[in-house]
Amino acid sequence: MKGKEDIIETIRRCILEQIPREAEVTRIEFEGPALAVYTKKPEILMEQGYIIAGVVNTIKKRIVVRPDPSVRVEEEKARLAILELVPEEAGVGNIFFDPTLGEVIIEAEKPGLVIGKEGTTIMEIVKKTRWKPKVLKKPSITSKIVSNIRHLLKSESKERERILRSIGERAFRTPTFSIGDVRITALGGFREVGRSAILVQTKESQVLLDCGVNPGATRSSNAFPRLDAPQFDIENLDAVIITHAHLDHCALIPYLFKYGYDGPVYCSPPTMSLMTLLQLDYLEVLGKQGRLPPYDEKHIKECVLHTIPIKHGVVTDITPDIKLTLHNAGHILGSSIVHLHIGEGYYNIVYTGDYKYGRTLLLEPSTSSFPRVETLIMECTYGGPDDIMPSRVEAEQRFITIINETLEAGGKVLIPVPAVGRAQEIMLVLDAYIRRGLLIETPIFIEGMISEATAIHVSYPEYLSPRIRSEIMKCVDPFKSEYFTIVEHSSERDEIIEGGPCIVLATSGMLEGGPSIEYFRNLALNEKNTLIFVSYQIEGTLGSRIQKGIKEVQMLNDEGKIEIIKVNMRVETVNGFSGHSDRRQLLAYLKNISPKPERIILCHGEATKCTKMASLISKNFGVEAIAPKNLETIVLK
Repeated sequence: MKGKEDIIETIRRCILEQIPREAEVTRIEFEGPALAVYTKKPEILMEQGYIIAGVVNTIKKRIVVRPDPSVRVEEEKARLAILELVPEEAGVGNIFFDPTLGEVIIEAEKPGLVIGKEGTTIMEIVKKTRWKPKVLKKPSITSKIVSNIRHLLKSESKERERILRSIGERAFRTPTFSIGDVRITALGGFREVGRSAILVQTKESQVLLDCGVNPGATRSSNAFPRLDAPQFDIENLDAVIITHAHLDHCALIPYLFKYGYDGPVYCSPPTMSLMTLLQLDYLEVLGKQGRLPPYDEKHIKECVLHTIPIKHGVVTDITPDIKLTLHNAGHILGSSIVHLHIGEGYYNIVYTGDYKYGRTLLLEPSTSSFPRVETLIMECTYGGPDDIMPSRVEAEQRFITIINETLEAGGKVLIPVPAVGRAQEIMLVLDAYIRRGLLIETPIFIEGMISEATAIHVSYPEYLSPRIRSEIMKCVDPFKSEYFTIVEHSSERDEIIEGGPCIVLATSGMLEGGPSIEYFRNLALNEKNTLIFVSYQIEGTLGSRIQKGIKEVQMLNDEGKIEIIKVNMRVETVNGFSGHSDRRQLLAYLKNISPKPERIILCHGEATKCTKMASLISKNFGVEAIAPKNLETIVLK
């Protein structure tokens, strides 16, 4: 078998043979899961895209073209050149340089004018600046998280370069073993909801799918994935793949870096921003609760530096024998279904993560078509016999009726929402019904991380539904409304609580922290007020206990003493807004998925729901379906 140097040299020689000398290639290096070709004249390879396409077709590896640092124009001069070349009516906003990738991000109100007819303007930018432009729609709201991530990547460009080289060397290493022995181990989220984590192993590779916490767990042993399992070896872990940004899927990734992990984290671009936001908030909530955090902010920064965003549909080599493709999951912004192609056609695993097989205001339905799939690992959150959601129209009508009844009685409506997904969906619904005259016109107060999460949404319009994306591209912000009031500071809460009828949207969605707790504490006693749950309540959370009818809640007051809160307010649950598939959608997905899997493994659901659904699938679909327990290992091939 050839050594690593021989394989790299073979690839290098193949690339150089097909690229014209006038492009002046200076070096070929690893850049994470891709090969970066550095050139003094990048415009030649960008204008003649067929050259790189031909090389990719030959070596079957991703290639990116990078301007050599020696020819890049100094940043301020490049900025002035860009502003000179781009028409003023393009509305150029932020221009951000990324020296690690040799890219310049140009945000504009009209991106098409930056690109120019048939790409003429963008090619002029390349020629004049020797930076590679990345043109984005200028967001109507600036995201602090997106900005902070960009600045961190720039300030740590040397470390980022080291990380990318290290990741590339590991991903493209010479295989030690022949293909075979494909297995998975359930580390968390099996026969339960929370702490999702799945270890995928071959003879050659180890990949972790998700790494979250269980926010409803009362004991730490039940809160975190079973990383103490003998199968899990952090030193030999090749990659971590994150399906989406909810804490039960991503909260514990920084913990891996605390204990020495130095490999990549793969996810979609929006997930990179959203999970950073939620991880930082997780630490803040733990601090306020007086609980010891499992990691620090520096470990979140390590996570950011090691994260490699991948767009949906892009095939990426992540180990010598595993290719990764992410597909739309329809759950929240950037949520992904994971497709792992092992070996050259040897075996294929599809992991849905949390998915919605139905259209919402925000997102398109999840993908159900794949090149190949032998094993499907599928969530089963709403897999019970009674988990049939009302239609969206019915859900909205009931939701609006409850709110109108509360407002007419002089009460306030508290809607605890996850900052990502449900918050934006509910905002769109409330605004639409007031404008149609079907909801009493009333102040709607938005508090918590909702505003920052919304800013991230408008930063990635290509991941939203066509209607919402179209509005954003036309410079119309669908999340702005004259009826919305953003609560900037906690000092404003007293006035809201003591004021007249209103609607409050606040995080967290399960009443496990954030401002929703404070509103609940102050509104629970008054029977005129209403609490409406619109998202899933994980077993053990305060939201789940209230949903089940508890009438007295113990809470810590501002002095750190326990007080009893009587729940006199009306408590309602409105199903139909969930980002999860209900039972009918789960079964419809199995009916429509192409090609048909040989085996189905159920996770992310209560024990009885998973086991009964597995039995139903085996009987009705004629395929093997199982609902393993945590710590079980299943040999796939």
